[in-house]
Amino acid sequence: MKTSDFAYDLPKEYIAQHPVYPRDSSKLLVYNRELEKITHYHFYDLVDLLQENDLLVINQTRVIQARLFGKKDPTGGKAELLLLRELEQDIWEAMVGGKGIRPGTSIQVDNGPLAHIEEDLGGSLRKIRFDDPIAPVLDQIGNVPLPPYIHEHLDKPERYQTVYARESGSAAAPTAGLHFTPGLMERIQNIGVRIADVTLHIGLDTFAPVHEEDPRDHKIHQEWCRLTADTAALINQTRQAGGRIIAVGTTSVRTLESAARQSDMKLGLSPYEGKTDLFILPGHDFQVVDCMLTNFHLPESTLVMMVSAFTGREKILELYQLAMQEGYRFYSFGDAMLLE
Repeated sequence: MKTSDFAYDLPKEYIAQHPVYPRDSSKLLVYNRELEKITHYHFYDLVDLLQENDLLVINQTRVIQARLFGKKDPTGGKAELLLLRELEQDIWEAMVGGKGIRPGTSIQVDNGPLAHIEEDLGGSLRKIRFDDPIAPVLDQIGNVPLPPYIHEHLDKPERYQTVYARESGSAAAPTAGLHFTPGLMERIQNIGVRIADVTLHIGLDTFAPVHEEDPRDHKIHQEWCRLTADTAALINQTRQAGGRIIAVGTTSVRTLESAARQSDMKLGLSPYEGKTDLFILPGHDFQVVDCMLTNFHLPESTLVMMVSAFTGREKILELYQLAMQEGYRFYSFGDAMLLE
């Protein structure tokens, strides 16, 4: 297995720069693995593709407005911070931008507190301490941390949140969920499909390319996730009734399969809360997920490797080529796939 096996060429015009309106008007490519059948829909058609007793599992994490601008104190040089996770009170792991930002540097955040670089964590990662609590004011002074391949301004930051986002903690959105509207979710539930939630707070390493020649040598970033007792019970009930577990997004997949690693699956899925370093590559034996709703992912990323594990590498690359021919939009604000 080589990382280059998961490469493909994507002209930049296929990279979606803005979300569609309404959310559920995006395209939906459906691939049935058993029948090897490909069909094309819109996302609002999902209500016709689901079955009574299916269970949708969504990630209810909320993106924090974690991109901060400021100036080095006292020299005035430009600085940028992207907060990834709070390590302890007022101490964060962050990516930094700017010249000479090393331990001992102080940064005056625009309209915010003074920040001190305490430790170099490798690359552009730093450990940062704030003089005053930053979390309570992020919504007022922070900016949405859009991925670097999105160059257009986002007028409405809520468009980079799912309609069911509740618990703040992510550096990026669980983008497969961006296609849902409240009305679509209501129609889905009205046909007998249940919805359960998990939480996985997303770090940027999830989306990073794999630089090692052999992807098995890549160390994936740990992320915190939670699967509650209520969600575990719904999953076990669905499986016993013969329904399908449909994971909305790769983060839901990662949470479900991480919980399965800690469970005796003969007895059913157990609740789980903690960090996960699960890296799903071809050869993975999926224990929980029957179907996957997902977007189109970056070449050589851990995410394209995950969907390849579910569907087959050659088939995924074939589907991606077909999607380009059919004018599908890629990445965070792009269109979706249902792999069943």
